[in-house]
Amino acid sequence: MLTTVAISLVAGILLGFAAGFLSHRYLAARGAAARSAGAQSRRGEAEREAKGIVREAEIQARAEVLKAREAFEASVKEQRRELNETASGLNKREQSLVQREENLDRKADVLDRREESIEKKAAAAEKAADEARAARKEADAARADADGRLERLAGMTRDQARKDLAERAQRDIQGDLAVYLRRERERAEGEARRTAQKIVLESMQRYAGSHAAETMTRSVSVPGEDVKGRIIGREGRNIRALEAATGCSILVDDTPDTVIVSAADPLRREIAATALERLLASGRIQPQRIEEVVESVRQNWDARLLEIGSEAAAEADVALSSEEETRALGRLKFRTSFSQNVLRHSVEVARYAGMMAAELGLDPAVARRVGLLHDVGKALDETASGPHALAGADFLRKCGEPKEIADGVAGHHGETEEVTLYATLASVADALSSARPGARSESSQLYLERMDKLEKIAASFPGVARAFAVQAGRDLRVIVDPDATSDEDAMLLASRIAAKIEQEMQFPGQVRVTVVREKRCVEFAR
Repeated sequence: MLTTVAISLVAGILLGFAAGFLSHRYLAARGAAARSAGAQSRRGEAEREAKGIVREAEIQARAEVLKAREAFEASVKEQRRELNETASGLNKREQSLVQREENLDRKADVLDRREESIEKKAAAAEKAADEARAARKEADAARADADGRLERLAGMTRDQARKDLAERAQRDIQGDLAVYLRRERERAEGEARRTAQKIVLESMQRYAGSHAAETMTRSVSVPGEDVKGRIIGREGRNIRALEAATGCSILVDDTPDTVIVSAADPLRREIAATALERLLASGRIQPQRIEEVVESVRQNWDARLLEIGSEAAAEADVALSSEEETRALGRLKFRTSFSQNVLRHSVEVARYAGMMAAELGLDPAVARRVGLLHDVGKALDETASGPHALAGADFLRKCGEPKEIADGVAGHHGETEEVTLYATLASVADALSSARPGARSESSQLYLERMDKLEKIAASFPGVARAFAVQAGRDLRVIVDPDATSDEDAMLLASRIAAKIEQEMQFPGQVRVTVVREKRCVEFAR
């Protein structure tokens, strides 16, 4: 039973498989036929589309060919036109070249004719040059003969005559120049003198300061003659101790109520006088006490210098902010120049400079400051080198003074290239303060030496017969030989003598040089 069922089942499966296979094959055959028919249909459509594309390509190609043919024909026409234009231009250029060639031929003919003419003229010029050289030789010979005759007649050669003529012309020019210089100098000096006198006299009338200065001694007042004995001490021990401590000489003589302190160093002299005054005030004069007081005065000396400098600045109406400047200004009280106290001189210069600056429209404060500090270089120690004007200017720059102040101090003696107006004012005020009557004094020996040197300087010039220094050396009279010196030479001689005096001498104020040329003819009637 089971076997029959299995067999039936297997047989059913086989039959089903066979039926499915046949069905599948049938369906595949029908699909292949359908696909073949579709392919045939699409192939026909493709062939139709290809034919259309081919026709369109043929049409487009024919259009391109037509366009190319038209472009080619247009290019050919353009090239033909360009060729025609080029040919026309070449024809014109050829005609121009032919015409130019004809012109060159004509110019060549002209040049040939000119060359012939130039050759003829050159030959004529050469001939004329030969004739000129011959004539020049004859002229040179004639001139040499004439020069020889002239030299024989004149008694001198050509060079000697030329030199003599040059010397005469130089003398004439020097004479005219001397007259012109004298006239212009007198005119300028007259105008400057009138203006300067007005300003200086107004300043002098508005200021009057003392002129006396102690040079080597300092007087100390004592309350009585018995005090002099206490100053000397037992067996002179007090006065010896005072002299040893101060380095000064103490003179106790018959002068009533006065003791003289003498020393070359003004600073030492002032310290000794101050110490002596303190000893007299305290009433205790003993060797040990003397040493203590002198040492105390030395230690407090900086404060004293500041006090002196401040007082001088206040008197000159100048505000000093630097202690170094104030201390240096105070030291000027113990310096002298030609016996004139430098501090009093500086205050006086400041006053004069300020008043003259106001008259000229300048800044009086700047002028007073320059005038007060113009000699500050004299208060510096030996470490400062150079002239006192330049050393003082360097010191002021280190102290922070403005440039115009330092430049004014540096230039008040003309020792710098650029001299400012304030330097000129300080220089004028310096000369005014120094030259006032009684401002300075000098020893008889120095006075005689200066007078003698003035006369020797004048006598060193040729043509000077005698020279006399008069009016305390303010005026130099020079008498010249009238036969050896002309009026023009006398004018030049005065300038040269004055220049040499400025170079070789130092003096306050000015020295007037007067050259006298006088010829006297004397006869006696008997």
